[in-house]
Amino acid sequence: MSKIKLFIQQSWLLIVSAFFFGLLLAIAQAAWGPRIELNKSQKINDLMSGLLPAKNFKIAAELSIVPQKDKETKVSLYQAIGDAGRTVGYCFKASGPGFADQIDLVVALDARLEKIVGFDVLASNETPGFGDQIMLDYYRDQFKGAPAQILNLVKTGDPKKIDSEIVAITGATVSSDAVVSIFNNYVQQIKTAAADKGLLRE
Repeated sequence: MSKIKLFIQQSWLLIVSAFFFGLLLAIAQAAWGPRIELNKSQKINDLMSGLLPAKNFKIAAELSIVPQKDKETKVSLYQAIGDAGRTVGYCFKASGPGFADQIDLVVALDARLEKIVGFDVLASNETPGFGDQIMLDYYRDQFKGAPAQILNLVKTGDPKKIDSEIVAITGATVSSDAVVSIFNNYVQQIKTAAADKGLLRE
């Protein structure tokens, strides 16, 4: 008996099972993929609504930036529209590596892209009790009203003082730095790209 024939006789069940489960995964992805994307889009809309007092949001531009080395990313810049059609700010999704996994944020800037309005966490698997504190108000509030410029992470300081210094979460420096890095990797490029699109207002 040849080795190939022996291999087929001994592994046919494994081959059939792998094909069967692969087919099931493909079917599940095709069936649930649109629903998953819809839920994710709805969550982004909910987070944006919590950050900016807008009646509706529309995509103002699709921007190309390079938040990580040699990796171009397309970013949808959402315009938050308030009363009388007035622009109250802009939102966008920003991502970067955290301590455990990728962190996805929804970031809000004011209408002139000069100040950070705030951020919320779209997805994160940071360590419970430590890194997941990036979701808590006491950490997120440091960003509200901070300049839309390069931010610096510091280990000690007054977290209630609103400036370009962000005080790290005790025991979760990596997660704290990850959020600051996401801001630094995205905000300046978003501002430049938006200016190139003529979105900045006088």
